[in-house]
Amino acid sequence: MKIFYKTRATATGGRAGRTALDDGSLALDLALPGSGKAGANPEQLFALGYAACFDNALPVAAKKLQLQPTHTATSVEVGIGQTAEGGYALDIDLHVEVKGLEQADAQRLVETAHKICPYSNATRGNVDVRLHVTAA
Repeated sequence: MKIFYKTRATATGGRAGRTALDDGSLALDLALPGSGKAGANPEQLFALGYAACFDNALPVAAKKLQLQPTHTATSVEVGIGQTAEGGYALDIDLHVEVKGLEQADAQRLVETAHKICPYSNATRGNVDVRLHVTAA
């Protein structure tokens, strides 16, 4: 695989600590969900990245399918839960709104983007990811 870009982040203090990109461009305090402490959690950070990445895969898929949506918006819900084996796993819902296409074409677009997006490829086969498509 040809690598186009690579970044690095370092966390200290785990889920209640701090994380930062090593280049200094972004740093965040972390907080456990429900703790009342100000800060983000890893699931929120994953949701942000997945939403941006998937929404960027949509125009690539549209070009491949020769479709022309007028607007897209991607929202990602990320949950975390305990598996039967005692480990932890993510649970993901992708909500994609596509304007300017009929429902069938919007569905085809999202399914194609799901094959292109690096986050989708990273989670495929080991994380439940459900696609919700709305044509507007």
